[in-house]
Parts: sequence; structure tokens; C-alpha cells
Amino acid sequence: MTTLSNKDKEVVKAFWAKVSGKSEEIGSDAVARMLRVYPQTKTYFSHWKDQSPSSPAVKKHGMTVMAGVADAVAKIDDLKGGLLNLSELHAFTLRVDPANFKILSHNLLVVMATMFPNDFTPEVHVSLDKFLAAVALALSEKYR
Repeated sequence: MTTLSNKDKEVVKAFWAKVSGKSEEIGSDAVARMLRVYPQTKTYFSHWKDQSPSSPAVKKHGMTVMAGVADAVAKIDDLKGGLLNLSELHAFTLRVDPANFKILSHNLLVVMATMFPNDFTPEVHVSLDKFLAAVALALSEKYR
């Protein structure tokens, strides 16, 4: 179980405040990277006519992902309860393998580290990694 300290929460909120203006770019880059580096994830998006990095579907899903991350930041004190609807959606309707939450989290970290190298300090890395692991765990709640 990943536990976020008060310091981790502060670090995540402060970093999010710096990067949230680039959410659209972060999200589309992370989704595009996930589809390219982890091609098994494409099965969930087989209904998209175009899965290329610049496709409208990739950009739209990137914005959806980042809206979820923004929601998680806002609900950082109760991720399990705050993300319950998203957990139900992914478990019962979309039937996404929860291992993919970790894959997407990794890609989000890579993109943010690349886009914000001066702000992505080791402290930010650790806190954001713990946060995204906690989000993945919360999203996996309904799978149990």
C-alpha cells in the first residue's frame, strides 16, 4: 500500500500547479508514448481509426486522462472514495486490465520529467511516483 505523507501531498500539489497548464500536451504525449512503447495497450483503443500520436483520438484521451489526474490531485486526501466512479467505469464498463494504470503512470512520469526537467527534482519524482501509484491502486479498487 502506498502512503502519501503530508509532504508528498504538498509536493504533488505544488508541482501540479506548475504543470497543469500543459495538461493537454502532457496527456496526449503520455498516451501516444504508451501506445507506442506498450503496444498491447492498443487493444483497448481498437475502435479508433487512427492511433498515431497526432490523432484527435489520442489527444482527446490524453485530455480525459489529465482531467482524471486533476481530479485525483483535488481529492488527494481520499483517492479511494474520490475516484470510485472512475474505478467502476474502468472495471465494469471498459474492463481495463489494472496493470495498465501503472503503465500509463510510468508514461506520465517520463513525459513530465522530459517537459519540466528543472522542476522534476528527485523529491518531486518520488512524491509524484507515490501519488500515481496511489491513484492506480484507487482505480483498481473495484477489481477486488
